[in-house]
Amino acid sequence: MKNYTITVNGNVYDVTVEEGASTGAASAPAAAPKAAPKAPAAAPKKASAGAGSIQVKAGAAGKVVKLDTKPGDTVKAGEAVVTIESMKMEIPVAAPQDGTVASIDCAVGDACEAGQILATLN
Repeated sequence: MKNYTITVNGNVYDVTVEEGASTGAASAPAAAPKAAPKAPAAAPKKASAGAGSIQVKAGAAGKVVKLDTKPGDTVKAGEAVVTIESMKMEIPVAAPQDGTVASIDCAVGDACEAGQILATLN
């Protein structure tokens, strides 16, 4: 028999696997999940001092692949501010309304979560 520790979605399981012929059914029940060590929460990125009041948020989790604008640029509603990649698709993150880019709160290569603020507008 071999013992393994497996982590699935943050839950840690101790699993024992019996070597030999398999009937397709588990030979031993999996142990109940034990508490996973909590990683310290990442500090949220602070917007720059000139941050605007209009938030531009990611619509899906992904990775920032392009900054379409820079602080000071004027944008129209629906215009791409940042482009993220999610599930092998490039997704423009659009300005929710007309304005001027006050801050870009991400960098190319950053991972982002759905709803994360990527930029702000004035």
